[in-house]
Amino acid sequence: MQLVYNPLFAALVAALALVAPSNSLSAQVPTALQEPGTLQSANPSVRADTSGISGTVLDSNGELVQGATVVLDGSVPADHHELVTNDNGQFSFDGLTPGIAYHLKVIAAGFLGWDSPDIVLTPGQFKLLTDITIRVEPKQTSVTVYASTDEIATEQVRIEEQQRVLGFIPNFYVVYDSKDAAPLTTKLKFQLALRVSVDPVTVGGVAFVSGIYQAANRPDYVQGAKGYGQRFGAIAADGISDIMIGGAILPSLLHQDPRYFYQGTGTTNSRMRHAVLSPFICKGDNGRWQPNYSSLGGDLASSAISNAYYPQSNRGAGLVFSSFAIGTGERMASGFAQEFILPWLTPSVKRQHQQP
Repeated sequence: MQLVYNPLFAALVAALALVAPSNSLSAQVPTALQEPGTLQSANPSVRADTSGISGTVLDSNGELVQGATVVLDGSVPADHHELVTNDNGQFSFDGLTPGIAYHLKVIAAGFLGWDSPDIVLTPGQFKLLTDITIRVEPKQTSVTVYASTDEIATEQVRIEEQQRVLGFIPNFYVVYDSKDAAPLTTKLKFQLALRVSVDPVTVGGVAFVSGIYQAANRPDYVQGAKGYGQRFGAIAADGISDIMIGGAILPSLLHQDPRYFYQGTGTTNSRMRHAVLSPFICKGDNGRWQPNYSSLGGDLASSAISNAYYPQSNRGAGLVFSSFAIGTGERMASGFAQEFILPWLTPSVKRQHQQP
């Protein structure tokens, strides 16, 4: 049977031909509802069973962070991805394998790093991370405080004024930590001299020696209370003039340190030599060893001044030089005691030596 061309039928067939491809494609697209916090992939080249992760990086002020490095690693070592955030602080990883654990890390200059917990995607899921906030890295500031030389010397003198043999006898004129000793100012030299002169134990020592001299009838003062008072005054004047001239006035003028610098190490012979030479060699304010003009000059001046108040029978050059020799010998003996005996009888110093 011969078919007759029907224009209406032809138009219907053409319309069906145009509609058929669209209906065929829509039948292939799944209509499953997306989970909250996920995105549908917009990349048609990505397989329907793959997944993805995307998000936006913000700082603690809510500002977008551009150029941050985002590193994504899967539980399989080869599954490594890395990119940087765009101008909107966003990133997106496509084509991820569902069912394995992913770990995401955000790194940005000047910020602390951000790490995600493990992320396991389902097939076709695009996870949107909404909690990526990185904090500015705190700046660590190091401040080094340096004390002035005068402040260091003041603190060292304060420590030295606590040094007492057997816990009560003044032992102020010794530097046991000589490595870091700071030079004394003029004020500190006079302070130390006055501190020793008026110390109650010093006054008590003068009273005790005056009693011995009273019993020995030396110098040639009268006996009785008057003679004791004269001897007390003479001995006190000897000590004060010696310590003020040799321990404060001359050291200030000559820029020398009146203290004994404990050696404590080395051979016994070297330590003995250091102690015996202490009346003749001292340390200058510049830290160098030099002739001890201050100590020798103080002993000599004090001996000469004593001619003004000693009895006539005890005056003269003999008194001056004998007193000078006695004073120098006492300093040598004191240096020996300081080097080998007194540190172990001074509680504050003994504790320092016992510290690990």
